[in-house]
Amino acid sequence: MSAIIHIENLQFPWQTKDPFLFCAYHNEHYPTGNGQLGPSTSLSGRNIGSDFSGKNGWSMYHGQRVPGFPAHPHAGFETVTIAEKGLVDHSDSLGAAGRFGEGDVQWMTAGGGVQHSEMFPLLKENEENPLLLFQIWLNLPKASKSVPAYFDMLWHENIPLIHEMDAKGKKTTIKLICGELGDKKVYAPAPDSFASKPENQVAIWLIDMEANATWELPTVDEGANRSLYLYEGERLNLSEKTMNNLQVATLKANQSLTLVNGDAPARMLFLQGKPIGEPVVQHGPFVANDQKEIHQLIQQYQRTEFGGWPWPSHEHIHDPDKGRFAKYADGKLVEK
Repeated sequence: MSAIIHIENLQFPWQTKDPFLFCAYHNEHYPTGNGQLGPSTSLSGRNIGSDFSGKNGWSMYHGQRVPGFPAHPHAGFETVTIAEKGLVDHSDSLGAAGRFGEGDVQWMTAGGGVQHSEMFPLLKENEENPLLLFQIWLNLPKASKSVPAYFDMLWHENIPLIHEMDAKGKKTTIKLICGELGDKKVYAPAPDSFASKPENQVAIWLIDMEANATWELPTVDEGANRSLYLYEGERLNLSEKTMNNLQVATLKANQSLTLVNGDAPARMLFLQGKPIGEPVVQHGPFVANDQKEIHQLIQQYQRTEFGGWPWPSHEHIHDPDKGRFAKYADGKLVEK
């Protein structure tokens, strides 16, 4: 029996399966910085405040001077932000903050509600500032929809990298952000996350394959959903079918599958998890189980602003001389 349910072209944002809501993929070729953490080139011709144009290979998104997403609310789900290239400046309504990137991952539980900003500072003034970022929205079960907001960092120095060689000596490397592979087991750092419980079989991996490498994707229980996204490379042979760049393959979890890469290096995102199996109603940054709960979240945000905004600007960015760091709501400071 085939492990492949279907293969389709990717949309924006990337389509996902329960327990995930979607994945936003940003591959930006930002120019040199202007000394104020913004782009050195002209912003004319862009719809500043809502620039998703991709003009010249990059967008400002909702940023006015610095690319990114100024203060906005979230409630009822989690974000897993994988910053493979470039930097992200995080600030939130709990007073927490951070600068992360170059392979780091931020795991944030929005729970009952939080505001945060995600700006992309262009620190380099003498060279370009590329950004490669995935933001995965992971749902929360009804019982956890209103848990306290929380975030933690997975620094790239501590994320397991698993290297496997095939019979021809070709290498496949798996970056284990969450899940189990061999004797390595990594679960969500957020205590109320659906991914913190091993029985939910949540996996988030980045898979790099050398040209012409072969690797077998291990099986798990039948009830898990799994999706494989090819975002860099030419093609991938999945048993009897071919997957092309910027496509997603939906797979059966309990059927073995051999991945055979083509003539160019390939990079993939792999998502897996048992479905939560509850109704999902999404209204922008709010996720609930029914429309009544959505209205309640909107009213709560209008009333409380989820704690308000303690920073001088909704596009708050950190000092240019600051390195990678995380300042937590309890005052704990981690510098890398």
